[in-house]
Amino acid sequence: MFNWMRNKRMFVLMIVFIVFVAVLGFSIGDRKKLSWPENFVMDASGFLQEWLYRPAGYIGGFFEDIATMRELSKENEQLRITAAAYARDKINYNQIEQRNIELMEALEFTERQKQSNKYNYLIAQVVSASNDPYNPTIRINLGSKDGIQPNMVVVTTKGLVGLISRVDPFYSSVMPITELDVRSPDSKLIAATVLREGKGKEEQESFGMIESYDKDTGMLMMTKIEKDDKLKKGDVIITSGLGKVFPYGMIIGTVDNRQVGDFGLTHTATIDPAADFDKLTNVFVVQMPNMEESGQ
Repeated sequence: MFNWMRNKRMFVLMIVFIVFVAVLGFSIGDRKKLSWPENFVMDASGFLQEWLYRPAGYIGGFFEDIATMRELSKENEQLRITAAAYARDKINYNQIEQRNIELMEALEFTERQKQSNKYNYLIAQVVSASNDPYNPTIRINLGSKDGIQPNMVVVTTKGLVGLISRVDPFYSSVMPITELDVRSPDSKLIAATVLREGKGKEEQESFGMIESYDKDTGMLMMTKIEKDDKLKKGDVIITSGLGKVFPYGMIIGTVDNRQVGDFGLTHTATIDPAADFDKLTNVFVVQMPNMEESGQ
């Protein structure tokens, strides 16, 4: 009897459990039909899932961002290396291009000079320029081994620079014309005239002496100009060759102004130098035929 009652209860419980599961299965698709305890359980589980999922998503995204930043850092480093190499190559290219332009100008200059006189032009590079007021010299990379001698004239493609003042075996010093001073016993003044197209050396109509340089104005001073001399503003001044030091035909500069000199007996003129003394890179040492022969 007791066993039968117990089996009956077990049977009833199984029937109730099956019905409960069936009802739950039919109602789970419709949230509105759930009871408040079931809604509470489902909301709580959803909130828990969301709470666990978001940090996991953040952590995953964080490591993805780190990987992306590493890739970007590598790319930026490569770009910096490429940009630095490009800048270096650009500088080298500009230097080579500028050097080619200078050499082409030098070649054109020497060819042009060969047609106008019989001088030989030895190209040299300026290796240093002293700003010492007591020794304002320019050093070039030609010396006695190259046939350089004292008092040779140095020019650029634009105009007269100065004279060789000291010669060493492989280098020489140049005293620029900006150091001219009539009061100095060692200063060699420049006999000058005006370049007249179509006229020869003996037919020049103007004459003067380049005696000094004004550091404040950057102008050369030309003196001893006769009152009836036709020299005027804009004329190109060249060496006349009369002083036996500076050969004929070296361009000195352009007349900037002309005025009456001391006592009104002669005139003076300010000359704008043709050579740019702040940008000397290549110069030419003028080798005259008699100097070349004496050096042999």
